[in-house]
Amino acid sequence: MTTRPVAIVTGGARGIDHATVRRLLDDGYCVASLDINSTENASAMAALGPSALAIEADVGNEDAVAAGVTRVRDELGAPSVLVNNAGITVDNLLFKTSVADWDDVMGAHLRGTFLMCRAVQQDMREAGGGRIINLSSVSAFGNRGQANYSAAKAGIIGLTKTLSIELGRYGIAVNAVAPGFVDTAMTRATAERIGVDFDSMAERASQQIPLGRIGAPEDIANVVAFLAGVDAAYVSGQVICVAGGPVGQV
Repeated sequence: MTTRPVAIVTGGARGIDHATVRRLLDDGYCVASLDINSTENASAMAALGPSALAIEADVGNEDAVAAGVTRVRDELGAPSVLVNNAGITVDNLLFKTSVADWDDVMGAHLRGTFLMCRAVQQDMREAGGGRIINLSSVSAFGNRGQANYSAAKAGIIGLTKTLSIELGRYGIAVNAVAPGFVDTAMTRATAERIGVDFDSMAERASQQIPLGRIGAPEDIANVVAFLAGVDAAYVSGQVICVAGGPVGQV
């Protein structure tokens, strides 16, 4: 059991999630990464030292979520911060999207976020407060070939705003972060899948972004850390787009 505050980050083995784990460790948290990829997760957390705990968990599975949060509670302490970002992409146009593709993406993103929020809210209520930060996406406002992903990320926005209303009386702030184009393994895999050179794709995207560059995982982690920290004590029910410029409507 630790005397340091405890954070849970889902999918913490790579990308935005891993950058978030590193940032929260730097900010003084003990961090548990819940990730379905046990080998990658264990290796990534081991490299970060004893304050990082790797837990294998499918966040779309109710029993796995319950077991994972129980282990965090037993080994580190009750979580005061939850960051939800575990997920997958199975992109395709609507007529090519199978029911399984729909269910898998919705399960990993929207169902997983719901299950994790439900699992930690009692700990936060008993502690008199906490922070939940859910990762949405600018794709929530619509993106060709991502009907399942866009719907899941839009659902996360609705869930975030509703939970901020329900949980606010207990001192629990609930917010969402919606990244734009970010250089991650998932983004690079998408480029490879569609047969496009990633650097060329990133350059084209940069030309459409007011700040003139694509995002790095640390850009998102920094905003998550702000929402988890004391300076964001009066921020709740918000969706912060981190995309290098204005996008969509929230």
